[in-house]
Amino acid sequence: MVEILNYRNSLPLDSMLLEYRLESVLGAGGFGMTYLGYDTLLEKKVAIKEYLPVELAVRSPDGAIVPINSGSDYNYQWGLERFLQEARLLAKFSHPNIVSVIRYFEANGTAYMVMNYESGLSLSQMLKRVPEPDEATLLKILLPLLDGLHAVHEAGFLHRDIKPSNLFIRDTGQPVLLDFGSARVATGATTRTMTSILTPGYAPLEQYSKDGNQGPWTDIYSLAAVLYRAVTGDNPPDVVTRLKDDPVMDRLLATRERFSNVFLHGINRGLEVDEKKRPQSVNEWRAMFTGEAFVAPARKSEH
Repeated sequence: MVEILNYRNSLPLDSMLLEYRLESVLGAGGFGMTYLGYDTLLEKKVAIKEYLPVELAVRSPDGAIVPINSGSDYNYQWGLERFLQEARLLAKFSHPNIVSVIRYFEANGTAYMVMNYESGLSLSQMLKRVPEPDEATLLKILLPLLDGLHAVHEAGFLHRDIKPSNLFIRDTGQPVLLDFGSARVATGATTRTMTSILTPGYAPLEQYSKDGNQGPWTDIYSLAAVLYRAVTGDNPPDVVTRLKDDPVMDRLLATRERFSNVFLHGINRGLEVDEKKRPQSVNEWRAMFTGEAFVAPARKSEH
């Protein structure tokens, strides 16, 4: 089951948002809070995400979200529109490995996404229960996630915040990509929120600069870092420290008795510090794990 937590900054439990009754807080991050809700019309559980950027806004006594000051108003409204854009985009997806947004609306001076409630646990929680998963288990998680990530990239979107807590394993074993909001909101922001969404160890070097060359290879690095965590049992080293002293390859090679060379090679390639040396697409990276030959898309001829 999902770990249920309490947060002082949440809306009062048992309060109503339209037809949704808030039952508990599932989690919170720098850009939002997620509630377990109950749809009183359809009589089913849902997950509801609220846009609440803690660096820019606070909750007033009446429950509304308001910018901290007039100087924060522009960035708050900019982020709110990006949150709504993300909701519109995710609502268009119907993929078993991408979180499903079934509705979004504005209220309390902010916005909300309503998602199907999934029973299961995060990969972060799973790794606490099963600290040494084998290669077959990790491939059953990785390959479906790559299918979902490929669909995201094909739509012209990047996740930018993949880490164990943002990967969810349903009770059926099927993995799901969660939480597209933080990175999407932060991209191009004029405040320091750009760096606040970075998770040391899981963010590639290009995410440390607003001018960084971000693309599918950016998400590949983060997902490779997740695999590194699962394989070695330790969080991956921060990419900035790797510029001076890089232990990644040695740590991966130390696990050769438990994992195949092909599997470890795929992780290592995904964790290249230089984004140009990484696989440039999900299909290219997937081929490293499956042993299939990757054929690069043909370039359009120039006339």
